[in-house]
Amino acid sequence: MNHKQINFAFKVRHALNENLDHLPAPTADRLAAARKAAMARKKKDAPTRVLARQGVLAGDAGSFFGDRLSWLTRLGVAAPILVGMLLLSGLYQYEQQHRINDTADIDAAVLSDELPPSAYLDNGFSAYLAQQQQQDQ
Repeated sequence: MNHKQINFAFKVRHALNENLDHLPAPTADRLAAARKAAMARKKKDAPTRVLARQGVLAGDAGSFFGDRLSWLTRLGVAAPILVGMLLLSGLYQYEQQHRINDTADIDAAVLSDELPPSAYLDNGFSAYLAQQQQQDQ
């Protein structure tokens, strides 16, 4: 049955249930006989079959040590995760070191310059530097 047929069947059932007390006895008897005939022609429910393989990841916990290939399966799942974690950790460390080196270079340039650090905080000095950069280009 498709969706429209199921919807129609539910609507008919609901309408019949609403007016069940007002139906004449012969009509109720005919409906009961029709239901009995429909149930007799109904197909029997077939059991559901499921194919289960033995080497699945969510498999039996008792076979963890029993099967030689189960170790390879688990290692095949765990190894990429561990490698990914190590790579991300290494990348984070590299970026942190790169940021520290850049900050140290800026600090060394400021400290080795002849200007006092307060000059870099002056707004007029920032405008002067911007003007000098435009003239150099």
